[in-house]
Order: sequence, then structure tokens, then C-alpha cells
Amino acid sequence: MTINISPVVRFAPSPTGRLHIGNIRTALYNWLFAKKQGGQFVLRLDDTDQERSTDEFAAGIVEDLAWLGIVPDRTEKQSDRFAVYDDVADALRKKGLLYACYESADEIERRRKRLMARGLPPVYDRAALKLSDAEKAELEAQGKRPHWRFLLPNYDASPFETRRSEVKFDDVIRGEQVVDLASMSDPVLIREDGTYLYTLPSVVDDIDLKVTHVIRGGDHITNTGAQIAIFEAVGGPVPSFGHHNLLQDASGEGLSKRTGALSIASLRDAGYEPMSVASLATLIGTGQAVEACSDIQSLAEVFDPGKVSKSNAKFSVTDLDGLNDKLLHAMDYEQAQSRLEGLGADLGEEFWMAIRPNINRFHEVELWAEVVEGRFEPVLQDDDDAEFVKLAAELLPAEPWDDQVWPTWTSQLKQQTGRKGKQLFMPLRKALTGQDHGPDMRQLMPVIGLERTRRRLP
Repeated sequence: MTINISPVVRFAPSPTGRLHIGNIRTALYNWLFAKKQGGQFVLRLDDTDQERSTDEFAAGIVEDLAWLGIVPDRTEKQSDRFAVYDDVADALRKKGLLYACYESADEIERRRKRLMARGLPPVYDRAALKLSDAEKAELEAQGKRPHWRFLLPNYDASPFETRRSEVKFDDVIRGEQVVDLASMSDPVLIREDGTYLYTLPSVVDDIDLKVTHVIRGGDHITNTGAQIAIFEAVGGPVPSFGHHNLLQDASGEGLSKRTGALSIASLRDAGYEPMSVASLATLIGTGQAVEACSDIQSLAEVFDPGKVSKSNAKFSVTDLDGLNDKLLHAMDYEQAQSRLEGLGADLGEEFWMAIRPNINRFHEVELWAEVVEGRFEPVLQDDDDAEFVKLAAELLPAEPWDDQVWPTWTSQLKQQTGRKGKQLFMPLRKALTGQDHGPDMRQLMPVIGLERTRRRLP
């Protein structure tokens, strides 16, 4: 897909919980879309919900993004911009496009149910527009505070006689989309307590930040029709929109920050590689092969928004395990070295190449460093195996050792004892590593070396 201008995108999470894999899919789609075109990525913290938003969650969002290699070009907080939103809201009121409504949530819900019972769409009837100034004053004297709705442009002479009003836009992921404004209620922009829902601040920020492309989940398609109307009412340029399919967990349930389902923090704590998470979150539910990309730039090269399916996709931890293994098993020593050093487990390239095919999480290198250095409790073996290990000690080949020392040693023991298979290999593995499983001993034994091997045998 060719973009004629350098895109500016934004990822706009609410700091009311930790990011889950569905949130990160949106962040990645924005990041990859922008960076592939040489554009900019803005992190906008939608913290208008002051009761639930916290600095801790905001810091967690930044941490989760950085772990995946996403570093914003700019960061903004909506809580710094309330005065700007107030000015725009006042301007809309003066135009008659933002009107006060006094119905309670229960009253609105009862109206919805009555309409649905009659087989009619549950659209708000704009009854508040009929209130006189005196009636509004009386309601407020009774302690009722208004919420404020945006008057959608879906009528000609009378707002009570709506007509089909199509908003068409070329979705960068789904192609042409059509939303009928007559099929929806006028959206509430300001709550009774005076706080903003995300809609108006989002439009104002997108204009001020010069956002060119809004890429988000497919559950926002209908909202987009109303937002385009608000863009036009405010007088700002309308960005291009793209709506990707949503992720579900393996059981088909939706994801939520409140439940912590598949949170990025939990996946990081479980030892997954960031690029296994990023690769699966980006490529699942597309027409592309789900590959384990080694870095974010490689992922940007294969990412194609035009190949994203319209159907929801299931994010499976089993699939994540497979990608994670592929990344670790293909990681060269130069990539791993600094991380090995950080864990105090850098025993050289030969060590890494020996253990690499056997690890499923990077932190497992600590165990194998301890094994190589002999920092483990000896395994008690039965009398027959103990005698076998004593014989094995007498037949240890002389140095230099390479990847032939293990087959040479075990072949000689096989000839002398008649042992084979597990009966031959397992007592030796247990004596040398303290484990009944692990890396190929052909690769590991030269790393352990002759002197350390002798100390482990009777």
C-alpha cells in the first residue's frame, strides 16, 4: 500500500489497567504502519477518567511498549488539555450542536426496551431538544444535572425527522465502509458530572496533533461515522481510518484490561521473547504466514494491513510457545551475549550453541550454566548404575575434546558392558549434569571439559 504523505498515527490507551495482547495489536499496527512509511508514532494517554487513571498504569504502558521495541516520537496526556476541550465544547453549544439532556440512565434504558419490544431501533428520540429554558431550569432546580449529546447531521429541516445519512470512508484495512448516521443515537460527549467521554477529546487531539491515520479495532467502525461528523463540525481535517480485526483468547472470549487476560506484563514475566509476542499479535488473523521475526524492523517489512482478515482471530499461548522456541533456537551468540552476561551465564559461544536448542525461555540458561560449572546436587543412582559410572570414569578419553568425545566414550562403554539406549546414556547424563534431560551431550560434554567431568565421576 502506498501512502502519499508521511503518516502520523497515535496509540491512545487509557491508563486504567495493564495492556493486554489486544491493545498491543493496535499499538503494533500503528507503529508498523507509520514506521514503514517513515512516519511518526504518538502515544496519547487518554486519562480523562481521573478516578480510574493512575500514574502507575501510565508507567506500565510505557514499559510494555518499550519491551516490544516501541518508543513513541511524542507522548501526550489528555488530562493536560481539559481547557482546550472546554473551549471546543462551548463552541459546539453555541452552534446548537451540543445539547443538554436530563434523562437518567434508567429512563433511557426503559425507552430502549420499549422501542425494541415494538421492533424499532433503540435510537434516542431527541426529546431533550423540546425542553424550554424554563423546563431546563426546573429540572436543574430539582438537582438534575445534564449530560450533553452531539446532534448528528442526519436530518433536513427538523431534527425529529431523520433521513438516511451515509458517511463513507475508505478504510485502509477493510476498504470502503458506509455508516448510516440515522441508525444511531446522538453520542453522549460529556457526562452528568462534567467529565468527557473519549469521543470529543479524541477528535480535538487528532486535529491538534495532526494525526493523519487512526488505526484501531473493528468494534469502532460505527463510532467512526459519528466521529467524522464531529471532525467536520469542529472544523478540522478528517484523518484516514483503518479498523483491524479483534483478538480473542483461545476460548473465544474477548480480552479486557480489567481481567488481566493475556496482559503484556504477565507474558513478559512468563519469560516470553518480546518478538514472539509482537510477531503473533501482528500476524495472527491475516493472510500472511505467522513467522517469528527477529526484530521490529523485520516485522515492519512483512506487515501488510491490506491482508488483515475481517474475522476475529484467536490468540493461542500454544502458538506463542512455538514462535518463542523458534526465536531462541535461531538466536546467534552475538545476539545472546549481553543477556547471558546480565544473568551471569556467559560461558562462551560453545556453551550457548550447546544449550540453545534445548531452552524454551531464555532464563533457563542460568540452570545450564550451573550444570556446566558443577553447581548441582549429585544424583543418587542404584548399585548397578553406580558401578557402571565407576567404569565409565576409568574409560574417559584424553583431551583434546570435541563433539566426538561423547560418541567415542559411550561406544567403548557399550562394547564393554553391553548396555545400550537409556540404560547406557541416562546414568552418565545424571552423573554429569544432575538432570535426566537436557542438551545433546555431544555438544555439552566438551563445554564441561575433562577436569570438571572427572570431579563428577567416582
